[in-house]
Amino acid sequence: MARRFEGGDVISKLRIATRSSSLALIQAQIVVEAISKHRPGMDFEIVEIKSKGDIDKKKPLWKLSETGFFTDAVENALRENKADIAVHSCKDLPIGETNNLVIAAILDRRFSHDCLVCNRKIKSLKDLPKGAKIGTSSLRRKAQLLHARGDLICEPIRGNVPTRISQVEKGQFDGTVLAYAGVERLGLTEKVSLMFDPEKFIPAPAQGAIAVQAETNNKEILKLLAEIDDKASRITSDAERLVLHKIKAGCHAPAGVFAKITGDDIIIYAFVSDENGRKFINRKKQGSVKSAQKVAESLANELLKAGAAELLKNE
Repeated sequence: MARRFEGGDVISKLRIATRSSSLALIQAQIVVEAISKHRPGMDFEIVEIKSKGDIDKKKPLWKLSETGFFTDAVENALRENKADIAVHSCKDLPIGETNNLVIAAILDRRFSHDCLVCNRKIKSLKDLPKGAKIGTSSLRRKAQLLHARGDLICEPIRGNVPTRISQVEKGQFDGTVLAYAGVERLGLTEKVSLMFDPEKFIPAPAQGAIAVQAETNNKEILKLLAEIDDKASRITSDAERLVLHKIKAGCHAPAGVFAKITGDDIIIYAFVSDENGRKFINRKKQGSVKSAQKVAESLANELLKAGAAELLKNE
C-alpha cells in the first residue's frame, strides 16, 4: 500500500477519507472515477468517517460556534495517517489556512445553484401560499427567502437530502431549499419544484464543488491530484471563498457569494444581510479572470464600505 514516495515511485493504492453519508460516498466515488481516468488500474479504499455533523443532527447549523463541523474528523484521518486524501463538499471547509493540509484538487463544479423542493410545481417563490413553512438550517437561505417573501416562516431542518425531502413529502414543511448539486448526485432531480438563479438567490461560496485535500509534504499525491484539478472551478471557488474570508463572515453567516467566468472575465455576485432579510446589502464586480483575486478583494471592500461588518457583528 503506497504512502509517501521518493524518487518517483508509483502509487498503487489510495485510501480516501470521507464522511459516511450517501452523498459523501457518491462524491468520493466521483473522485475515484476522475483519478482512474488518469491512473487506470489503481486500487482504492474508502475510509468512512463520522463527523460531528453526522452525529449531532438536531442542533440548527446557525447555532454552531465551531468551524469544521462536517470536516474536522475527516481531516484528522489524514493527519493520523488513516488515509492518503480526504474528500469534502468544498462549501463545508472552513476558509483559511489548515495546518499541513491543502486543497489539492477541485473537481468540475457543474452545478452551484440552490433549488426548492415542495409538494407542487411552481414558477417562482410568489406561487407559494402565504405563510408557507420552509425548512432550512442556513441563515444565508433564510435571509434571502425572507428578503423576497417576508411572510414566509423559516424553521430549522436537519438530516441528509433524502430525509429533508421526506419531511416535505410528509407535510412537516411546505418546502425546503437544497443545493441542486447534491440532489442531482443522488438522482433525485424529479423532486425539484423550482431552480434558483444563482445570480439572484446567491449560493454558499464553492457550493457544488468537490474538494480533495492532501498533506502539503506528500509531493506524489499532490502531483496525482493536480491531474484532476479543474481550473475554472478552482478560480471561481477560490474567488468566492476569498470574498467571505475578507469580510470575516463565518460558514453559517447570512451571506453568499457566486462567481462565473464569461470569456476572459469573471463576474462575482455577493450579499450580506441580517438574519431576517430586512437589512440587505448586495453587490457585484466584474474584471479579468487573470485578476480574479483582486476582483474578489475589491468586491469585499465594497461590501465592507456598505456596512457588511456591522451587519455580521449582530449575527
